[in-house]
Parts: sequence; structure tokens; C-alpha cells
Amino acid sequence: MPSRGRHLPLNAILLALSGLTLPLSAQAADLDGAGLSLVWALPFAGVLLSIAVLPLLAPSLWHHHFGKIAGVWALALLLPLAATQGLHAALAISVHALVAEYLPFIILLTALFTVAGGICVRGNLHGTPALNTGLLALGTLLASIMGTTGAAMLLIRPLIRANDDRKHSVHVVVFFIFLVANAGGSLTPLGDPPLFLGFLKGVDFFWTARHLLAPMAFLCGALLLIFYLLDRHFYLNREERRPLDPTPDSSLQLEGSINFLLLAVVVGLVLMSGLWKPGVATEFMGAPLEWQNLLRDGALLLVILLSLWLTPGSARAGNEFGWGPMLEVGKLFAAIFLTIAPVIAMLRAGEQGAFAAVVRAVTGPDGRPDDVMYFWMTGLLSSFLDNAPTYLVFFNTASGDARELMGPLASTLAAISAGAVFMGANSYIGNAPNMMVKAIAEERGIRMPSFFGYMAWSVGILVPLFIVMSFLFF
Repeated sequence: MPSRGRHLPLNAILLALSGLTLPLSAQAADLDGAGLSLVWALPFAGVLLSIAVLPLLAPSLWHHHFGKIAGVWALALLLPLAATQGLHAALAISVHALVAEYLPFIILLTALFTVAGGICVRGNLHGTPALNTGLLALGTLLASIMGTTGAAMLLIRPLIRANDDRKHSVHVVVFFIFLVANAGGSLTPLGDPPLFLGFLKGVDFFWTARHLLAPMAFLCGALLLIFYLLDRHFYLNREERRPLDPTPDSSLQLEGSINFLLLAVVVGLVLMSGLWKPGVATEFMGAPLEWQNLLRDGALLLVILLSLWLTPGSARAGNEFGWGPMLEVGKLFAAIFLTIAPVIAMLRAGEQGAFAAVVRAVTGPDGRPDDVMYFWMTGLLSSFLDNAPTYLVFFNTASGDARELMGPLASTLAAISAGAVFMGANSYIGNAPNMMVKAIAEERGIRMPSFFGYMAWSVGILVPLFIVMSFLFF
């Protein structure tokens, strides 16, 4: 009897582990949104509110324990789900969220972060209005190729060095956040995480460029003009220049140039996965895995290793490269992808779901989507929550079907995409690079505006432009 008692727990554990290797039905990962109450959305809301509020109210707690906090919110969904719908259903939803959606997302972000972090721009230029406007324009264009995070990390330090002999440089960093860390990433799935999530859902690679080029050109053109006039106003002041330039002008040099080639490989791999459709797929515990996506993600992991191996250590040291930002993004988005599952299910239920009020708010009297409402609701939530899950929420509210959204509802998808990408610039917490740029500027001695001080800039400059865009494009 004692011997049997000792082996029963082991047998139970082995049986449970063996169950993990059995195929899970694809339907097990689907929740009936019509039968879910708003209580199931609380873990998702908890994750987003933690991201928005805790860095401001309890920065030390958040800095040291953000991973644990995200894990608690994930368990707040999974444990009740397992208790009410069974361990099998909870496991299926977790595997689908993490394997089919989260891993491709985080692998691409890590590849762009690693490659961009290996390109170091050394030297210094003279921060004239023309040069500053040119650097902002360059960063805006690069953001759609190497991501807003990659372009921001590549250019923010050279831009600060170019202006470190000037008394007014806060506006330079603020417009950098507007343009390079946000609006510039609106043309491709590589540019900003919300657009890559749309790509993973079936939106064509070049669809965004075709439909957002005009709004992006208007917004970025207006911002560059406003910046040039403002920067010129400060520059012409006789007391603008400091007596001693901390970093005298010198020619620019690039270190870690091999990463430009690796960046081209990243672009090619993402394009390949969108254009090559062999129609062959496998499953991992119920999560569908298409071969082109497996090839892309495996090759991206190889690109990450090659970048780390081939990049000189001095290049990463010059960029003060570290894994902290990616670890934070990785942990937080794991919780987001898990907890958003019931929210998406309720939105897909439409008028029969708990979010019927949201569906009605973005639906016109004729039953068609109200594009202006989609633009503003997606944008306002993206201003204070993370813009990637906000995009997913309204993507599924509008239809959830990429083919329908690219066809009859193309204007609605354009409004959602524009709101998520452009209005992430409305606050420091609207997009991850915003806080990174702010931190780097403060390290270099620039007294950046407070949370609400920054919003005074965005409300005064961005919001009027968004109002004009509502009439012109949506």
C-alpha cells in the first residue's frame, strides 16, 4: 500500500504530460463569444491598465515585477477557464495564442530589434533646421522598413548629438516621437506591431502602403513643415547656441554595416511568407502552422544569431544595446495574446456579445461601419493602451475576415490601421518606442516634458491634424 501511494502522483503527472502531446481539436481554441460575460474581459483590461498606470504610479514595482504582474493576469484568465470549460479547452486556447500568433510576432520584433541595434552611427553634424528636418524625414522613411523601434534607436542619438549645443532641443525629440516612432511606420507590416498582426491575420503585405500612403503623406508632410518653421524660429535666436559644443562636428561613420544586408533578408523573408502560399500546413496541439510561416520564423531566428555573431561588439556598445526592452515586450505581449482571446470572441459575436455597445458605437444607421468612429476609437484607445491589441480588438469588431476587410470594408481597415499607428503618438505610453526615446533623451540631459506636458504638445499639434484627416480621408 505505501508503495502504491508513492507511485500514484507520478502516474497522474505522466498521464497529464502525455495528454499535452495529443492533438487538440481546432475548435477547442474557439470560445462562444455570445455566451461570455464581460467578466472574462477583466484580465485583458487588467494587463492594459497595468501597462498604462503602474509605470507612472509605482515605477519601482513595475520595473522589478512587470513579468510577474503580467503572469498573474494571464492566470486570472486561464485558471477560471480551466475550471469552467475544462483543462483541455484552456490548453488549446493557450497553445493557439502563443504558438500560432505570439511567437511569429515576437520573433519578427526581436529580429528587427537585434539587427537595428547592431548599426551604430558615429560622428556628429551641425543641427541646423534643414539638417534636423532631413534626419526626421529619413527616419520617417526608414520606420516602415526597419520598424519604428529600429529606426528610432538608429537615429535618436545622432540627432541629439547634432543639437547638443542648442538651448532648445525638446521640440526636436517630441517631433521625432511623432514622426519616426509612430507615423513613419504606417506603410508596411514591418513598420509597427499592429500592422504585422494584421499581416498575420491575412492582410496583404502591400495593402497598407496602397491605402495609407495618402494619409501618411499628409500627416508627415504637415508635421515636417511645422517642425521646420518652429526649429527655424529657435535657431535664428542669437542666444540659441551654447558657447561650447559638447560634441564638435565630425564626419559620420557607420559601424555594423553587415546588418543592412541582414535587414534586407528580414524584409525578403516577410515578403516571402506573404506571397508564397504552398497550401501545406501542419498542426501543433491544434494550432495551425503553415510551412511558409515556419520557414520565415526559422530563418528569422538564424538572422538574429548571425547579427549577434557578425556585429562588432563596439557597435552594440556604441548603441548601449541591451535586451531589457525586448524582455519587457516579450513578457507583456505573452499575457496580452492570452487574455485577449475572450475579448475577440465577444466582439465576433456582434450584437449577441457582451460588447454589443462597442459594435453599435462604430456602426452607422445603415448598418455599415462608421469609418470616422473606427479611426477615433481605435486611435484614442491606442493613445493610452498598447496600439497592437487595440488594433486586434477593432479588426475583429469590424469583421475579423481579412479578405472582407481588404475588399468591401477597405476604408474601415484603413481607418483602424491609421488610428492605431498615428495616434500612438498622443502619449508616452501609446507606443513602445515613445518611452525608449524619452529615456535616451533624458540620459543625455534633455529635460523632457512630463506625461501631461507631452500631451499638451500632441493635443496642440496632432489632434487638429487628425480632425482634418477625418474629413479628408475617413
